[in-house]
Formats: sequence, structure tokens, C-alpha cells
Amino acid sequence: MKYSVVIPLKNEEGNIADLMAELKPVMENLKEPWEVLCIDDGSTDDTLLILNELAKTNPTLRVLVFHGNFGQSSAFDAGFRNARGEFVITLDGDRQNDPADIPKLIEASRDHDLVCGYRYNRNDPWHKKIISYFANAIRSRFCRDGMRDTGCSLKLYRTACLRSIKMYQGMHRFLPALFLIEGFRVTQIPVNHRERVKGKTKYNLWNRSFNTVADMFAVRWMRQRQLKYKLRHD
Repeated sequence: MKYSVVIPLKNEEGNIADLMAELKPVMENLKEPWEVLCIDDGSTDDTLLILNELAKTNPTLRVLVFHGNFGQSSAFDAGFRNARGEFVITLDGDRQNDPADIPKLIEASRDHDLVCGYRYNRNDPWHKKIISYFANAIRSRFCRDGMRDTGCSLKLYRTACLRSIKMYQGMHRFLPALFLIEGFRVTQIPVNHRERVKGKTKYNLWNRSFNTVADMFAVRWMRQRQLKYKLRHD
């Protein structure tokens, strides 16, 4: 298996069928074996029902179901651990990430272990843009990961490297920093960002900014305490 697409979902009944319809031709044009893992994170609408119907006619689709709502980090981790592809591609289920950008991520992965998309022309309300701008600026300076936009879920990971990273709650935002700590190669490229037309956002000022402060301190501690010894070869 070459590619595993991982998509966390919570109450995206209006988006998932359209997203799958967009994703399929993009992946098929790659001419490589692929799969898509959709993780239902405690949806209370018809998301799971739609996923199960889609799976009946789509052999590439695998559905993972949580017993409740455990959050995006848990959903990503479940997808990572069950992925069978050499590379893992992640995107959100709200259709704001554009599957058409996936070939650009793959091209950039030739010399890198993690390729991060950053939203160069965001289609979000002004208050979300301001919160994201300051959160990214503080995180980048504090963790020294050099990333412009870790809030963008459109990323490509080399699975062998990803498996060496232990996930914790909230740590999906800091995966570029964790990859750099491990000595892996990380880059970023601009990607398209679309307006949400169906469903409601699951994020607010609290879960997008204030509750990441402790996570930043944890990542900074890991970076400062990483072992850097070298053996002499006389």
C-alpha cells in the first residue's frame, strides 16, 4: 500500500459524501494503491450511517468508530496506527482542505518526511484568522519549528517516521516540532483553503489557543532536553 488518507470526522453528515467524491479521482490518478480511513469521533448526526453506506460500494474506505468523542488527536492517532500505507495523508472532513493539493504534497515528500500545507488565502471569519495568526506566531517562536500554520490538517507523513512519535492529547498541533526533535526532514508548502459551506465548526477560542499553552511548554521541554551526544571514533 502506498498511501493512506486519514480523515477525522465529527458531525459532518453534509460533507463526507462530497469529500469522498472529490478525493477518489485525485487518488486514482496517482496510479498507486491507496486507502482512506475515516474516524468517526462520536458523531451524533448521520455521519456514521453515511460512512457505512459509502463503504458498501467503496473498497478503499475503512471506517473506524470511537465509543464517544475523544478529540482530534485521538482520531489522528487511531488513523496513524491503523494505516497500511507507506505515506499517510491527513485532511479535515469539513471540505475546507482541497484534495486537489495532494499531488503537490507528494511531490514535496521526495526529500522530506513531513510536508505541511499552510493556508495562504484563508476563507474563515476574521476572528478565526486573528486567533490562528497569533497562536501560530507564538507556537512557532516558542517551539522553534518554523511552521507558518500547523492548524492546517492537510499534511503528508512518512509512516515509518510517524510510527516513532508518541501522541498525546492536543499534540497533533505540534507534530512538525516533534518530527524536528527526532531529526526528521520537515517542509511546508502553500495550499488552497475553501469556505465551509455545510456544518458547523467544532473549534473556539478555548480549544484552539488557551488550552495549547501547556502543550507548548511540554514540547519546549522535550526540545531542550533531547540527547545530543556524539561518540568519538579515534
